[in-house]
Amino acid sequence: MLYTCSPDCINPNHNHGSQTSAPGKNAKVAQATASRTVAQKQVRPIVRNARGKAKVVDIHCHYLNPEIVAKTAHLKPADHDPTIVFANELTREVNVKQMKERGYKLTGIEQRITDMDKMGVDIQAVCPAPNQYYYFTEPDVGAGLAREVNEGIAKLVATHPDRLVGLGSVPLQNPELAIRELEYLTKELGFRGIEINTNVNGMNLTDSKLGLEKFFAKANELGTVIFMHPLGFTQADRLTNHYFNNVIGNPLDTTIAVSHLIFDGVVARHPKIKFIAAHGGGFVAHYWARMDHAWRARPDCRTAIKRLPSSYLEKFYFDTITFDPEMLKRLIDRFGADHVLLGTDYPYDMGEEDPRGLIAEVKKLSKADRELIEGMNAVKLLKIKTPR
Repeated sequence: MLYTCSPDCINPNHNHGSQTSAPGKNAKVAQATASRTVAQKQVRPIVRNARGKAKVVDIHCHYLNPEIVAKTAHLKPADHDPTIVFANELTREVNVKQMKERGYKLTGIEQRITDMDKMGVDIQAVCPAPNQYYYFTEPDVGAGLAREVNEGIAKLVATHPDRLVGLGSVPLQNPELAIRELEYLTKELGFRGIEINTNVNGMNLTDSKLGLEKFFAKANELGTVIFMHPLGFTQADRLTNHYFNNVIGNPLDTTIAVSHLIFDGVVARHPKIKFIAAHGGGFVAHYWARMDHAWRARPDCRTAIKRLPSSYLEKFYFDTITFDPEMLKRLIDRFGADHVLLGTDYPYDMGEEDPRGLIAEVKKLSKADRELIEGMNAVKLLKIKTPR
């Protein structure tokens, strides 16, 4: 995310005139190279690893487009970012420091590849930085920005098509425009899915005012992979200290979004959508039995679904970002190794920098299940081509 700067900020994303750093220059060179090599329609990349080698795929990593950051500065996006609005001064200072130290990884390419090699990651499924959803803008503006975000990721992917695949963005503030962009990024850019926020300007994804049922119907028709990634909690007055709007707010907003998708019947009506819930599925993946009890006990919890809520939760996929092998083991045991995907949250400080090490610490995990989690689930889900 981007945050309010200090006077000595050297973050290459912030476009402070002549004040640049070497990593920022490298990022610009990489982007210029990418612009020269990308075609309007992307060719689906082929993984070129040795035959028979299990692929390691990072399902959760981000790219921030610095050109769009500069272009949208007048819109004051920070005023619409809950992680900034609901943060105290110390948190903002720490976030500025994070961006000074890691911003070039978020916007560039060469360091990204180097870091992938260090982590033992063959392929990243690159999705937008969460603060580049732009749902707060007018629909036409949001649609234009989503297109630019997607084409920026397409350019990045084109620099290393054997190491990167794209997950795009859609303007959820307007269902018709969201459908149009979904079809474009799927059919023209060859993207493998999309990333969406867990709310739209503070409204639940199932809120009738948004009218997203038709969007979910199209996503179901296309069998879309939808990676759900929060941007803090939107009513977070009590979460301003201790970075709580990330530590607690992110998994809380995911929990609310997933619960509405289940209880309001979206998952039941659109079973071909492949939902991925970030950060180990939020709280709901670890406290699902309370939902089931409520469904059994109360008629107001059975208005749209005919089966236990957890039976729909079992259709979701979850990344490994749990930070604890015991918690990860419980996630695997409950939902199956075939529904857990390696994730890093690269390059943020709340990410997992040794994802394979975390998976290796899970007790009694078979080699076959480990390979599923490390990459083969993602290869299948994202339809990544592999040598025969």
